This record gives sequence, structure tokens and C-alpha cells, in this order.
Amino acid sequence: MAALPHRYPMLLVDRVERIERDVSITAIKAVSMNEQFFQGHFPGRPIMPGVLIVEALAQAAGVLAVESLDLAGSGKLVYFMAIEGAKFRTPVEPGCLLTLDVEFVQKRASVCKFAGRASVDGKLAAEAQFTAMIADPPA
Repeated sequence: MAALPHRYPMLLVDRVERIERDVSITAIKAVSMNEQFFQGHFPGRPIMPGVLIVEALAQAAGVLAVESLDLAGSGKLVYFMAIEGAKFRTPVEPGCLLTLDVEFVQKRASVCKFAGRASVDGKLAAEAQFTAMIADPPA
């Protein structure tokens, strides 16, 4: 929580398992039936929305960027700029531990590119490449 400004219900990273500064991160999202989005997606067949899986990957990337670029406590935010090649392979349901693996593709002081893969029990659930901008928060 120190690396991300997000809070419930938008905080989608529960734990960082491993981080290798300037290289990659593995984080976990424990998917619970209590998540607000399951009320409407879908009644009787709860599935985590793909856009939130990509958001979870982006948040893990945000932690990696903050730690790698020594931004903790700077007030800087990591903003999504682009998502490319998003693919969804298998549904993510309540009770799953969603593993978020993200690596740098390109790292610069103000714009970074990442590749991310989300999986459940080693089975690929989603993947995407995305770009983020590091900037000051809005005034």
C-alpha cells in the first residue's frame, strides 16, 4: 500500500511475492466472493472482469516502477497510457489466487513499458503489454 495510491475497492494487489528491481515482479491478488464487481458480473456465474485483471497487472507494474525508480514518498503517480495485445484465456473466479507476473520491456524516467501475465494455478488467465507514464498528480 505504500507504493500504490489505490485503496479498496480499487486496490487489486494483495501481496508482493518477489521483486527484482529494474527487472520484474510477482504479486498476488486473492480473488474473493466479497469483491463488489461480482454482484453484477455475473449473477449466478461470478467471473472477474478482464479489464480488472489488466488493472491488477498494471498495479503490480506500478509497484515495480516505484521501487525501481526510487519513487516511494515522491508523490509521483504511475498512469496507464496504453494497453496492447490483451488476451483473456480462462475465467478467474472467486476463491482463486491470481498470480501477477510483470516485467519491464523498456524503462525510462518518465515512460515505462511492461509485459504482464496473470495466471491461476500455473494456467494462463490473461496477458497484455502496457505503457505507463510517471508524473505528478493532478493539481
